[in-house]
Amino acid sequence: MRHSQTTVSPVVEAWSTYRTGSARQWTAHQLSRAKGDTTVSVVIPAFDEEATVGAIVATIREHLVERVALVDEVIVVDSRSGDRTAEVAAAAGARVVSQDEVTRGLPRLDGKGDALWAGLAAAAGDVIAFVDADLREFRPHFVTGLLGPLLTDPSVSFVKGFYHRPLIEAGTVEPDGGGRVTELMARPLFNLFWPELAGFVQPLAGEYAGRREVLERVPFVSGYGVETAMLIDLLELVGLDALAQVDLGERLHRHQDTAALGRMSAQIMLTAWSRLHRQGQVRSKTPPATLLTQFRRGGTETLPNLEREIVVSDVSVQERPPLIQFRQRMRRWQGEAVPQ
Repeated sequence: MRHSQTTVSPVVEAWSTYRTGSARQWTAHQLSRAKGDTTVSVVIPAFDEEATVGAIVATIREHLVERVALVDEVIVVDSRSGDRTAEVAAAAGARVVSQDEVTRGLPRLDGKGDALWAGLAAAAGDVIAFVDADLREFRPHFVTGLLGPLLTDPSVSFVKGFYHRPLIEAGTVEPDGGGRVTELMARPLFNLFWPELAGFVQPLAGEYAGRREVLERVPFVSGYGVETAMLIDLLELVGLDALAQVDLGERLHRHQDTAALGRMSAQIMLTAWSRLHRQGQVRSKTPPATLLTQFRRGGTETLPNLEREIVVSDVSVQERPPLIQFRQRMRRWQGEAVPQ
C-alpha cells in the first residue's frame, strides 16, 4: 500500500495543539482552589468488577475527597452484577445505585451506555467524570486530568482521556496494542464521516468528563456505541472548540477476546449509521441488519464440515433520550444524592 504525502487537516492540527493537555498540568490542590462553588461527581459504571472497583473507589476517596476536597461524591452504578461488585464498592466508600432502580418505569435497556445514563441521573455534580471500573493500578490523576480543563477553562464543555494501552499476551507486551477496535473500526469511521474528530487519540476511551448542562442534552446509546455517539452528538451540540483531550499516561485493564471486539465493532457501526441517517447521508433509518454471525471452535453444536459452531448475536443498539427530558426523575435522584 502506498502512503499518501497529504498532510494532516489544518483544523485537526490546530485543535490538537490547542485542546490537548496532560494530567501533569494540574494538581488536586490547584483544582480544589479553582473549582469554587462547582460541584464534582465521579460516576463508575460497573458490571461484575468486584476485583477492581474497590481499589478505584478507595483511591478517589482517599486522595480527592478526604485529603483534598475536590470530588463531592463517588457513585458506582451496579449494572446487574452477579458478583459482589455492589458490596465491595459500598465498603470502599461509594454510593451505590442500581441501574434498574434508576431507570424503573422506563424500557429496559442493556449495556454500558444505559449504566452511564443512570449514573448521570443519580449524580448531583455540576461536572461529571466517568471512569471505567476495570482499571488496575488506578491513580488519582485519572480524575484530576479529566477535571483540569473543565475547572480552569469555562470554554471547555467536555474532556476525553487518552493513554497508552499495552496489550500483554503470552509474556509479550505491545505498548499500544490495546486499542484494536479504535484502530480497525472507530478511527477509519471518524476520518471518513466526521473528520473534525480525527484529532482524538482514543475516541473510544472510557474515561471522560463533562458539564452537566451539556451531558444531559445528548442521548446515551445503550451498548458499546455510547462513546462514538457522544463525540458525534457533542460535536453537533457545542462544536469542536468546546471539546478537549488529556493524556492520562498508561491504562491497565483486562482485554476482551477477538469475538467480543467484533460485536463491539458492529455496535459502533450501527451507532454511526443512526447518526449518518440523521445527517441525511443514508436514506434508511433502519440498518440493513442487526444480527452478527460469528464462528467458534468447539462447542456442542459444531457443524461437521466447518469444525466450528455458528454463533449469532443481536448487536442492535437503542438510546436513552437526553436526560433533560426527564427532569422530574432527575430531581428525585439528585435529591437523594448526599455530597461526600
